[in-house]
Amino acid sequence: MAREQESVGALAPLAGYHLRRAWSAFSSDFSAAMEGTGLRQVPFAVLSVVAANPGINQGAVGRVLGIKRANMVSLINELVDKGLVDRAVDPNDRRAFSLKPTDGGTATLEDAVARIAAHEQRMLADLSPQEQATLLDLLGRIERRAPEIEEAA
Repeated sequence: MAREQESVGALAPLAGYHLRRAWSAFSSDFSAAMEGTGLRQVPFAVLSVVAANPGINQGAVGRVLGIKRANMVSLINELVDKGLVDRAVDPNDRRAFSLKPTDGGTATLEDAVARIAAHEQRMLADLSPQEQATLLDLLGRIERRAPEIEEAA
């Protein structure tokens, strides 16, 4: 029996609606890909920035990722408690903490990156390399329209 196609009505032409649906699909597959690692999307992003910038302070990580200062403390605490990031008083600014990945953090990041690469390959399998590049360009343009991206932890 053929299933009747329901209309989404006024939602059909709305980019925000389709972005939300695409995000939901991406998020669900991301969670499945990361199962067992103990890493969620935002802590992964924080670990990634710390690993790319050893010695960075948590305020700078927050600015790079658009995360509110109040949320950064708990995110860094989570990564420190899991043994993924070392935190030390910044020698240049005694009020700030300098961050670097631990050996375990580096290994966890490498595993996560491999899992995420497979996840993205699955999710973008129907797009050519040029279409994938175009998608990233278009999403980047939308991101730059926001005065400040605020991501909840």
